[in-house]
Amino acid sequence: MKIQKKRLDFKNEKAEADFWANAESTEYIDRATARVGLFPNLKPTSRAIPLRLPVSLLDKLMVKAHKCGVPYQSLLKLLVVKGLRSL
Repeated sequence: MKIQKKRLDFKNEKAEADFWANAESTEYIDRATARVGLFPNLKPTSRAIPLRLPVSLLDKLMVKAHKCGVPYQSLLKLLVVKGLRSL
């Protein structure tokens, strides 16, 4: 049976991130008692990008989004995901 090292206290989040970037987690975590963590309120980070579309294409997107009852940017993201999956 492997003896687990004591859990460390960190001065800040960056110090902890730096430590775990190089540490072997199996030396600190008892997998026999570990549980799966659920984080239901986390949202994926996003980044705004400039995207030029022909006006006619944007108009069609907005009409389709309105018919579907969703914001046009949400529909655009969905279409991008579907397009990437089909590649």
